[in-house]
Amino acid sequence: MDNNNGTGLVVDISSQLFGAGEGEPPRACEDYWHEWKHCRSLKNLFHHYYTYGEAPSCQQWKADYSMCREWEKTRSTEAKDALRQSEKNRLLEKQKHVSVWNIRKSPPKDWYLPLDQGKPKE
Repeated sequence: MDNNNGTGLVVDISSQLFGAGEGEPPRACEDYWHEWKHCRSLKNLFHHYYTYGEAPSCQQWKADYSMCREWEKTRSTEAKDALRQSEKNRLLEKQKHVSVWNIRKSPPKDWYLPLDQGKPKE
């Protein structure tokens, strides 16, 4: 899996995710249920409100759970397509948020100096 290329990561994950058996959802239905329960938990509500200033929207997890159950029961192609599209959207949303920090291969040359010594004054 190529983590450096944003589009390559989506392609690799989606090919693994959607390449699963035709009769199976991308995830177990219980995973969608647990994600919905976690989303509605008090701890997550506080964290999300503190971080983003609003309560999280958990409707998509519940809708995905319903679609997953429908897919398992009736093998509905509409449910399958909706669930796969939701997973694809979730993966694409993750790709929007790129890393802020650049990873170093080695420490700076002057890492051992005190912060104010050896640096030019600006």
